Amino acid sequence: MTEASSGDGRTFRRETERVVNEIAQGLRTLDDGVGWFSDLAPTHQQEVLQEVAGCAMQAHITAADGRAGVARSGVKPTANPSVMICMDPPRYGFAGLPSAEHVKAFRVLVSVFAVADTRRRETYCKGACGHAWHNLPAGTEHP
Repeated sequence: MTEASSGDGRTFRRETERVVNEIAQGLRTLDDGVGWFSDLAPTHQQEVLQEVAGCAMQAHITAADGRAGVARSGVKPTANPSVMICMDPPRYGFAGLPSAEHVKAFRVLVSVFAVADTRRRETYCKGACGHAWHNLPAGTEHP
């Protein structure tokens, strides 16, 4: 496995935020994001899971978002990450899951975040959004 593209924690968090928001906005495929995630060292994977869980919390995911995101993720509804995100309230201890479940957790978290964030962009932020992460350029380059 490779390390993150930068040893700087702030740069790594920004890269994570960019990748997750590109997936949520359809500028990067989920499979491409999973490839990026899979190339990270296990400790960086845990950091990403914590960061994406934080994004999901900030997007105020609902139970309906959880179910829709799980369906979109390609992960079985009975898998631990799927069950955790669909609980009411959702459980967010994804970084504590065994490393063998990290990719599933990433797929579920990003997919649920994409559903919730799209809903928020189309309602709360429609026409008057100042969130930089909601206004990514369509031609974003990524490796």
